[in-house]
This record gives sequence, structure tokens and C-alpha cells, in this order.
Amino acid sequence: MDHDKVFKALGDPNRRKILDLLYDQNGQTLSQLCDQLAITRQSTAQHIDLLAGANLLSTVKRGREKLHFINPVPLHDIYERWVRKFETQRLSLLHNLKSDLEGEPK
Repeated sequence: MDHDKVFKALGDPNRRKILDLLYDQNGQTLSQLCDQLAITRQSTAQHIDLLAGANLLSTVKRGREKLHFINPVPLHDIYERWVRKFETQRLSLLHNLKSDLEGEPK
């Protein structure tokens, strides 16, 4: 997995909006996505290509249409590699603080 591609893909607000739209309704066409974005069809297609290049989207052909779906695996990998380890420490500190304030033994 190329984490740099995933971070680059997530760095643009339009691409994050596309992921949000697909989260709300997975399996949308380019036209459906364009209707909900304030950018051109060509720009939307370029953003979709970049998201697909980062493996954040997959495309399935249905007749003449292409449906776009979120691939959550790269996001989960980023979470496991970059977020979870920091979250665990913070939650442990909060748990210890709660125990200290409530007078519970650790």
C-alpha cells in the first residue's frame, strides 16, 4: 500500500466530499456525483481517477454506466498505522484520570 497516495488523495476537500457522498450513497455514477459538487465534470472525473489510483475507490461497469464505490481498506490501514496508536495512549490517560478522580484503584 502506498500511504503517500492515500494522504495525497485525502488532502483535497473535493475528494473528501466525493468520499462523503459515496459514504452516504455508495455506488453512484459520475453524473450523480457531479450534480452534488460545485466543480466541472472533467474535474470530478480527475478527482475520481486520483481516488481510484490511491485504491480508495473501485469502479464497476453496469451497462453503459460506471458505478463508483468506496474501498475502506486503505482508510482502515491508515487508521491502524497512524491513528490507533495515538488513540490508545489518549484513552489510557483518560481512563487513568477518571480512576484517580473517582478514587478507584488502577
